Amino acid sequence: MASITVRNLDDEVKRRLRVRAAEKGCSMEEEARDILKAALDREPQPSRNMADAIRARFAPLGGVEIEAPRHSSMRPPPQFD
Repeated sequence: MASITVRNLDDEVKRRLRVRAAEKGCSMEEEARDILKAALDREPQPSRNMADAIRARFAPLGGVEIEAPRHSSMRPPPQFD
């Protein structure tokens, strides 16, 4: 088994880890191992750009067909005589 040392751990994070471990009746070290294992066992989410994230959010609502506005031909450029 390998071991690691975690330096510069925020006091509040340590306190929360201690409380969480106490609630489960285990050591802080065991709770930290469980947290790391659970975090690493999850399937990584594919990274998406903003457009993909918006599309995924609204896709279940269905699409909307919008007619493109008609454009008239360009007016002639002004004449400066």
